[in-house]
Amino acid sequence: MRAVVQRVSEASVTVEQKVISTINKGLLILVGIENEDNQEDIEWLSGKITRLRIFEDENGVMNKSVLDVDGEAIVVSQFTLHASTKKGNRPSYIKAAKPDIAVPMYENFIKQFEKDLGKKVGTGIFGADMKISLLNDGPVTIIVDTKSKE
Repeated sequence: MRAVVQRVSEASVTVEQKVISTINKGLLILVGIENEDNQEDIEWLSGKITRLRIFEDENGVMNKSVLDVDGEAIVVSQFTLHASTKKGNRPSYIKAAKPDIAVPMYENFIKQFEKDLGKKVGTGIFGADMKISLLNDGPVTIIVDTKSKE
């Protein structure tokens, strides 16, 4: 699993001109799923993201997590995070999981993230044409991958 985590002042997801999720201070998380991903990846990634110290403390140092600041979150599935650009100019998405694998994994990630965060999170709609609006705070954007666990 691969995630792009953005610290935001606000974010929203719109599908067919209807806003389906909106948050204020918190995280916008784009999640890509591969065929080999499993429950261990879900638990590790969720725990890592909820504990990332990317919010500023009273001294202006990034020393607080989304938990510490009582932040909100939106989780959106994005298969293009597994694009391979090695050959040619047209990305290949062969590594991205197909919906029969990706949908249950995405739903399980949301459940795990809500459990770790201690509150409901906003979501996108799997496979829909979504419009994501965000005000990146910082900007702070972090890439987390369960295959490299850096």
